[in-house]
Amino acid sequence: MLRMIFAAVLICGAAAAWGQGSGQPSTSNGDWPHYTADLKGTKYSPLDQINASNFSQLEPAWRFKTDNLGPRPEYKLEGTPLVVRGMLYATGGTRRSVFALDARTGEQRWVYSFREGQRAAIAPRQLSGRGLSYWTNGKGDDRIVFVTTGYRLVELNAHTGTPVLGFGKDGMVDLKVGMVTGTGQPIDPETGEAGLHSTPAVVKDVVIVGSSFKEGMTVVTHNNTKGNVRAFDVRTGKLLWTFNTIPRPGELGNETWENNSWATNGNTGVWTQISVDEDVGLVYLPVETPTSDFYGGERPGDNLFAESLVCVDLKTGKRKWHFQIVHHPVWDYDLSSAPILADINVGGKAIKAVALPSKEAFLYVFDRVTGEPVWPIEERPVPQSDVPGEKTSPTQPFPTKPPAYARNFLNIPDDLIDFTPEMRAQARDNVSRYKTGPLFLPPIVGDSKGMLAALTLGTASGGTNWPGAGYDPETHVVYAQANQSAVFPISLRTPPNGFSDIRYVMGRSDTDFVVSEGPGFGTAADAPQRLRRPATTRAAAPAVQAGGLTVQGLSIVKPPYAVISAINLDRGDIQWQTPYGETPDVVRNHPALKGKDIPNTGQPGSVGLVVTKTLVILGDSQVTTTSSHPRGAMLRAYDKATGKEVGSVWMPAPQSGSPMTYSVDGKQYIVVAVSGGAYSGEYIAYSLPND
Repeated sequence: MLRMIFAAVLICGAAAAWGQGSGQPSTSNGDWPHYTADLKGTKYSPLDQINASNFSQLEPAWRFKTDNLGPRPEYKLEGTPLVVRGMLYATGGTRRSVFALDARTGEQRWVYSFREGQRAAIAPRQLSGRGLSYWTNGKGDDRIVFVTTGYRLVELNAHTGTPVLGFGKDGMVDLKVGMVTGTGQPIDPETGEAGLHSTPAVVKDVVIVGSSFKEGMTVVTHNNTKGNVRAFDVRTGKLLWTFNTIPRPGELGNETWENNSWATNGNTGVWTQISVDEDVGLVYLPVETPTSDFYGGERPGDNLFAESLVCVDLKTGKRKWHFQIVHHPVWDYDLSSAPILADINVGGKAIKAVALPSKEAFLYVFDRVTGEPVWPIEERPVPQSDVPGEKTSPTQPFPTKPPAYARNFLNIPDDLIDFTPEMRAQARDNVSRYKTGPLFLPPIVGDSKGMLAALTLGTASGGTNWPGAGYDPETHVVYAQANQSAVFPISLRTPPNGFSDIRYVMGRSDTDFVVSEGPGFGTAADAPQRLRRPATTRAAAPAVQAGGLTVQGLSIVKPPYAVISAINLDRGDIQWQTPYGETPDVVRNHPALKGKDIPNTGQPGSVGLVVTKTLVILGDSQVTTTSSHPRGAMLRAYDKATGKEVGSVWMPAPQSGSPMTYSVDGKQYIVVAVSGGAYSGEYIAYSLPND
């Protein structure tokens, strides 16, 4: 039985905060009203009280542990809070509870929890989610908008945390209603697969919600729930429009699903952040991969709108333009970052642009009104698949500018570990058992022609992943963090019924899909794509062991393992690039490297950042131990103009959610979520010491 639990405590100070004027909140007055700061996806705030001269003086202003917001501690807190008029709103805990805090002190004001039972327990996207959204009419009707673990859209009174009863039914809309499989069969409201962990896009009086599913590496069937994007009236919950990411007959793109395969395929959702140009009324949808991530034999054709940036009309949901980043996707290059809306000047011409960071470490830049690439994007020949039943696209799009801002394939031997000649030799020997090649190297059947797997770099977890990038609207520079050490072997195995049974799965051992750990991939705790599903998910078949991707416990690729890049959108070039984080313990303490001068390697992983007037701020993705700091991680600041690290402050665990910044009563704060390993989720607010 479903139960709602909420509590509300208002005090005079909170009420006074709500009396600070009316209108829409904005970063210009110190708020942080959207997951990405604004609807343009910039993650930018003009605040500059915290700067290079004082960043290292930061100290915790308040801390909020999320342990009690669910039946068990949470070790993967990915949230980014909102702050509006002195109140902070966030999600946390294994039930995805919503809570409000006094942004000055961290004191809890209210908490809301919706218990969904089995529907939440089997949901494809669980835990705290990544945050929530805010809406106000500017006259006191202020609402928090979020999606539950079980895929319900809920609106709460921002003052009290109680459901807005005029929205949907008792304050919520069941988002599973309208989700279908096949040719239109409704999914089961309790067990049907659909969910979302990103935040809705709230613009004017419209709430726009995407959809997501289980990760596609070992899906039960290619005929999964079909993705879509829907818009609802923010006041009533009435459905306004639906955009089908797998086009139905009669819709543009249906012909790209050959052999009527649109009817028997699923996924292709929009699981990351959606950006909106409110002035021109356009919405930008980054679409993911169809089922299955690495095999497309049951969906011949280019498969629109999979792995496409789609621009739709805010009022109607009608497609205005699209660009498919990957044709017939079989690499898990799903579009994972929020599109960035930027007003730039190229060769003296003012352009309203949209820039899309990617796992390929390409920044795809378009005129956001017309969809025309700002710089040419060329269709180039790519290697073709020899997997039975598969038919990959003969060409793929390659941007000519800006250049790739991180490695996106494994260049042998140049990209292999080179700390010592012996390590390089061992790495060359190890990779000789794998098929290697350029970007868009297709998967192979494990042990085919003596090869264990196709060895890719940056496919499932490389480049810029869901934390996205940031942008300075004053200098027209994008700041993108990129993981460039994510070596990923793609190995399919033959099902028991032969290749006529399309349910290919990744090669794995009896319990796991096998990937190597260490700096090249991180640890099991920070490897979200590491599969932990029992072998009974599929009928038994010989598994391919995809090991050998470490050398003496170190990544098989050479550093830097991750970089931050400053990309100038007026020129289409990289302004600076620097390793992010510091050399991991496993490298610094390696016996074979004792006495060697190892330059900063950076840390693998994908973390979010925030951009301020003068700084780029992000935290470490791994724990380290140094002579000056106990075991933990660092929150770091980089000079926006040069990329030089200018300050750091200790955190008790790695950063796990994207940071944000705000100002209340003239004081600037930076809040970041940390978690991982044995450390449960916590939001920490940093500020300068009081005078």
